[in-house]
Amino acid sequence: MARGRAAGYDEQREMILEQAGLLFARRGYPATSMNQVAEACGLSKATLYHYYKDKYTLLVNIAEAHVTRLAAIVEEVAARGLGPEARMRELILSLVREYATAQSAHRVLTEDVKFLEPEDRQRVLDQERAVVRGFAQAVVALRPDLARTVMGMPLTMLLFGMINWMFTWMKPEGPLDYEDMALVVADLFLGGLPAVKAPEPASASGV
Repeated sequence: MARGRAAGYDEQREMILEQAGLLFARRGYPATSMNQVAEACGLSKATLYHYYKDKYTLLVNIAEAHVTRLAAIVEEVAARGLGPEARMRELILSLVREYATAQSAHRVLTEDVKFLEPEDRQRVLDQERAVVRGFAQAVVALRPDLARTVMGMPLTMLLFGMINWMFTWMKPEGPLDYEDMALVVADLFLGGLPAVKAPEPASASGV
């Protein structure tokens, strides 16, 4: 009979992923060794290999777990049947909440996905595109007149820019927390969105 997993196995795997994510985010994936991961986790290298066979497996798990959570957030909010503005506000707040507790994983997702093998990278990128698509649909729900223009995706990426860059300058001990800033982002995006106009098609001469 096969031996069952020891109590706390899944919790130990999560702890290892968290510590590996912190190291990858701080040092970069190529510069981080399994010895350093084991030391950060307070484990022997042999014990670490009991949970993950190599550094690459850690990278795949960190990136995939994070993007899967983001995709699940978008699906969950969409399933609630909220009105356009409420949906957008909830998407922004939920994403900021997730980023606030997973900054290292998000840095790994954005910076180290290039080190994934093609099949793994494609799977992660497909999930990322699903997240972006969900936000783009929410943008168009707010401005249906933009549905037949090219503006839905650029506006979505501008919104992601506000959210993603927030974590490069926000100080945890500052006067505003991440939820406060999520409300600011939503107000700024929604307050400015009505003024957006689709650009006129370029003339044949390019002028």
